[in-house]
Amino acid sequence: MTMRKVLGIAALVLLALVGIGFWYFSSGRTRMVSLPLGVSEATPQLSNLRGVLPRPEHVVVVIEENKSFDAIVGNTAEAPYLNSLIPHAALFTRSYAVAHPSQPNYFAIFAGRTNSNGDACAVSGIPTADNLGTELLIHGLTFVGYSEGLPAPGYRGCIAGDYARKHAPWTYFPTISASAVQPFTAFPHDYAKLPTVAFVIPDLQDDMHAGSISHGDEWLRRALTPRMAWSARHNALIIITWDESNAELTNHIPTLFVGPMVRPGRDAEPITHYAVLRTIEDMYGLPHAGHAADVQPIVDCWRVPPTR
Repeated sequence: MTMRKVLGIAALVLLALVGIGFWYFSSGRTRMVSLPLGVSEATPQLSNLRGVLPRPEHVVVVIEENKSFDAIVGNTAEAPYLNSLIPHAALFTRSYAVAHPSQPNYFAIFAGRTNSNGDACAVSGIPTADNLGTELLIHGLTFVGYSEGLPAPGYRGCIAGDYARKHAPWTYFPTISASAVQPFTAFPHDYAKLPTVAFVIPDLQDDMHAGSISHGDEWLRRALTPRMAWSARHNALIIITWDESNAELTNHIPTLFVGPMVRPGRDAEPITHYAVLRTIEDMYGLPHAGHAADVQPIVDCWRVPPTR
């Protein structure tokens, strides 16, 4: 065999090895997380990277309802405000809810677990579980849940007009005081007075469940525009996500992170509600509630690169 043939074979082998290595490492970071109906404990198969997360002064989590990723992203006719935020946000293209119907997903993002009786007002077992609000309070931080239409601070009833308790999981935990259960009208005008972590829950008309996408998008524009302007000048993170999609099998939902610590762009890191909870917990050095302990924090979207 001539030297030219030997060199040619060696070059082909080298190219094949490089190709295999590229496939191996890239496929591990972009694996689709598919959560079929009824599966509530799936874990994103991320690598073992542990990023250095930012520590915002405030985190505001806004939860909309029952819309798939494709129903919002790119739908400038019905959701012009949300699509105007996308160029300034980390948009997670592989974000998934963990269950159907609605209520289990709210418990998932707040307490790292799901209830077993769907949207029923009474739940068993859950009120004794660890949860984000209690973790914050124990560690000297603050939490408030703001629900549109809540008839009075501390209200623990099931339904009041377009308010539904099933979308306010903190109302189920006796360790969360009445002062942390507030109507949206109590959201501070002086944003510096925000709690460390706040959840904002629109009512059934404004969360895109009973109302239209356009209606919910306009509510978000009115509710968030001044908060977005403030967060851009301060160390505040705003998270906009959906409880579940209207697609039974994939449960593919939009999730956006907006804030000065966020690197805008489309992010293919696969995440669920558990990963969002884990990320907030790790930002403040909190323990991990439920299945948040089984996933990794979101590391790919921050302006400061994660430590490898």
